[in-house]
Amino acid sequence: MTLPPSAERGVRGQRTPGLRVAVAGADGPVGAAVVAALAQDPGVAEVLALVPEDASEPGGTGPDAAAPDGAGLDGAAPAGSGSEGPGARVLPVDLHGPGLAAVLDGVDALVAPSRAVQPVLAAATALTAAAAARVPRVVLVTSAEVYGALPDNPVPLDEDAPLRAAPGEGHLRDLLEVEAMAARAPLAHPGLEVAVLRPATLVGPGLTPALAGHFAAPRLLVVRGSVPRWQFCHLDDLATAAALVVTSGLAGPLPVASPGWLEQEQVEVLSGLRRIELPPALAFSTAERLHRVGVVPGPATDLAYVVHPWVVSPARLEAAGWVPAHDNVAAFRALLDALDADGRRGLGRDATLASAGAAVAVVGTAALVRAARRRRSGR
Repeated sequence: MTLPPSAERGVRGQRTPGLRVAVAGADGPVGAAVVAALAQDPGVAEVLALVPEDASEPGGTGPDAAAPDGAGLDGAAPAGSGSEGPGARVLPVDLHGPGLAAVLDGVDALVAPSRAVQPVLAAATALTAAAAARVPRVVLVTSAEVYGALPDNPVPLDEDAPLRAAPGEGHLRDLLEVEAMAARAPLAHPGLEVAVLRPATLVGPGLTPALAGHFAAPRLLVVRGSVPRWQFCHLDDLATAAALVVTSGLAGPLPVASPGWLEQEQVEVLSGLRRIELPPALAFSTAERLHRVGVVPGPATDLAYVVHPWVVSPARLEAAGWVPAHDNVAAFRALLDALDADGRRGLGRDATLASAGAAVAVVGTAALVRAARRRRSGR
């Protein structure tokens, strides 16, 4: 499941000017941000923004969707924007079909962020098409969640740490499958290099991270005896990391995150939320029941990601010159601002359906309120 040791990877020489780079899924927030970062990189000559055939704008989902901030209507940096790089050429294409290979003719690198719909098929198509078109480099984006959230995780995890996430169901199972394909691809297609960016909790415009609901609850769940640590990755920083990987030649797994982490106490102060502590058995059994009856879509194992550490080190990217523009405090505030803008903070149960931790916190808080009322009525 893991890629070869980092000693066999490293940087393949200096930055190469004049690269022609394609970005699959440029209609989504991650793809659009990567397009913008590449369009401003002097080492890139041309950016192909590949969008589904029913979409025509990076950052949008159709012809009437607005382009991302700082982009013109054709996805290119507008005149006078200060960008020294090229604009992006938008190409509608079937991202799941064999026609993708023809579009990649003459491309030096393909960036393929994980898609919300059929991510395994999208990654498989990207790798196969790149190999068929003799594209030398593919950059995939999964998540640091693949390392798993466990009480004995070292803090921080490096890129070669084993992938110990429980396959379970849903998006995590898909991400692990993409990771396995990424590991096999260079063996199946000699000459193809694959980099896999593994961001921490991703925040930024257009994104709703799975953990967002945790901070929409009236209280923050803390499982008794655990030491939660919080780490984030801003969308803009992921985009500049992807651009660096394309132009520098880094390969293999690459964690992406704001360096360091926030302690639980810092998160409580920044969010203004108080904690609710529950015993481990009660917290996880409640999460299991809520999943079983359909209150939360994710399995009870998702609760581990708000309980145990899965902090990663971006040391390889930093050594190659990557400097994130956001620290963990700034990234966390961006998440809180997004929740405030959506009106989701402090709304209780209705705002927390996507988060096992938040749902358990709501149930636990309700149980404490009922217990307090019983005590008062018994006086």
